[in-house]
Amino acid sequence: MTRKRDILSHLTRDELLAAIDTLGLEVADRRAKDPAIEVLAASKRASLSTILGDFKRARLKELCRLLDLDDSGREKAEIIDRLAGVKVPAQGSAQAQLAFDGGSTEPAKPRRGRPPKRAGAASGAAAKSQTSKAPSADEIARQVAEAQQAGKLTREQLEGYLWAAADILRGSIDSSDYKSFIFGLLFLKRLSDRFDEECVELAKEGIDTEDPDEHQFFVPPEARWSHIQKATTNIGEVLNIASARLEDANSKSLEGVLGGVDYNDQNKLGDTKQRDTTLHKLVQHFAQVDLKNSSLSEPDMLGRAYEYLIEKFADDAFKGGEFYTPSQVVRLLVELLEPAEGMRICDPTCGSGGMLVQSAHYIVDHGGQAKNFSLFGQEKNLGTWAICKMNMLLHGFPDARIEKGDTLRDPKLLESGELMRFDRVIANPPFSLDSWGIEEAGHDPHGRFRFGLPPKGKGDLAFVQHMVATLNAQGRAAVVMPHGVLFRGGAEGTIRQGMLEEDLVEAVIGLPSNLFYGTGIPAAVLLLNRDKPKARKGKVLFVEASREYREGSAQNFLRPEDVAKVTATVKAYADVERYARVVPLEEIAKNDFNLNISRYVETAEAQEKIDVGDAVRQLRDAERARDEAKAVMDRFLEELGYGGA
Repeated sequence: MTRKRDILSHLTRDELLAAIDTLGLEVADRRAKDPAIEVLAASKRASLSTILGDFKRARLKELCRLLDLDDSGREKAEIIDRLAGVKVPAQGSAQAQLAFDGGSTEPAKPRRGRPPKRAGAASGAAAKSQTSKAPSADEIARQVAEAQQAGKLTREQLEGYLWAAADILRGSIDSSDYKSFIFGLLFLKRLSDRFDEECVELAKEGIDTEDPDEHQFFVPPEARWSHIQKATTNIGEVLNIASARLEDANSKSLEGVLGGVDYNDQNKLGDTKQRDTTLHKLVQHFAQVDLKNSSLSEPDMLGRAYEYLIEKFADDAFKGGEFYTPSQVVRLLVELLEPAEGMRICDPTCGSGGMLVQSAHYIVDHGGQAKNFSLFGQEKNLGTWAICKMNMLLHGFPDARIEKGDTLRDPKLLESGELMRFDRVIANPPFSLDSWGIEEAGHDPHGRFRFGLPPKGKGDLAFVQHMVATLNAQGRAAVVMPHGVLFRGGAEGTIRQGMLEEDLVEAVIGLPSNLFYGTGIPAAVLLLNRDKPKARKGKVLFVEASREYREGSAQNFLRPEDVAKVTATVKAYADVERYARVVPLEEIAKNDFNLNISRYVETAEAQEKIDVGDAVRQLRDAERARDEAKAVMDRFLEELGYGGA
């Protein structure tokens, strides 16, 4: 018995069926375990990391004990790897590596709970890369300083230098925690450097450099890097005061952005001596990179470096799904929505703000003016909200309105007490959110849940209904959802029916599994439209894009050609053999409003029809030819004296 079958045999029937439903698979008999085991064992999509990804740690440990495996460990990914029979190598501290001959080498990506496709020794340049010693943080700082003095600092070099700051904290605190300290220090340094640059410009014009009205952000003396850098003791307190003073001086735009970081946190940074040692290293590290506009070779260089850090932290902590959507998935959603100049764009679960930033880039890249569109978002997690605010500011979008709070329980994006309406709404909400607020939803003052209330433990369609309620008359939305919302019955089936009968669903797009941080389950994109073109009314386009991707060692990725194929297919809105199909609503209604993609798009290769009579004739001809060849061979053997043997 294979390891996969062995583990499947230890799962309950409900666990097996839940995995089948999550993956969008079908099983003929749901009453017994064996058919479910066969379906999962045969499916290439049903990897063990995908099947076990949503299990609680206690259940994973129980499975380890049943299989006589070590059940130790705090990280789910590590336990899943052990169950899958993968030996997980110890992870060392990897410094960011930079190539200063015009190129760059990214730090090696840590594992995130899935085994590599195949094991084996590296060869050639790859092997050399693995064995070469990474440059120290001091060496990286020296190289960056030299590059800055020569005026040649590239974005890749800046990204590597900023990521090297993580090595100062790595090993001493949890990787999911240190992003807040690094983002906070980066923001303090950037605002201080830009303030100094503005002061030089103002002094040349004879203007008072200490006039707050003359600065985009006024930096009080206690928050200036020259003051911070002098501190050798109680550095945590110095940084806390700097953050508070900076917020107070710019309360309209920075209130709450920096105050959530406590540089005196003993639980995370240790006692006073340990804190001073660590923070002194961090401050000196940031002191060696100049973040003035004049030192940046690209207009949006710092903003893009910040995005790079967000992605690296998501990658490093294996918890990125809480605040970060992979950029290639964001790109797909943005290209499907085609935001344009003059639009209001909203992400109601905005995380670190990547979808809003990419929407803005799309508009500018297509000739739009950066000042002629509006960005809106709401984020529940305070720390993530602060990261998003910094992201908007570093990208040059200070007017973006980013609210903090629970979107379902307490929507903040209001006008005169009513929900704001948007041209485009884009989101990747948390999958199957438990306790999403069903108690309050029954008397929602904004009437968002008119199609029905989702189950208490499945908030997916609550987010979708919120998005629909915030679209204007011509609005469109794109949202990432788990496959379960496409076919689950009960209240969710009723909600789907209502949305389909109002002709809101324009397309359903299946994505590959293992694209997202923290979960291996496949997802789908729902494309919604309040104003479908006439040719699309009464129809839904189904796209089966789950088989086209680049496989990584620990995560899968959409390639540019994969994104282009999906967007071209949606624009054409036509059938593509074994890939896409336009389905009338009447057919969907006959299927009880089930949107499972496999019901409508046949992906199996067409089997050649065989003419039985013709096949029999060919067989007889072949047998006759065989007999004739045997007779010739026997004659030759007889002539050679081997006959009659």
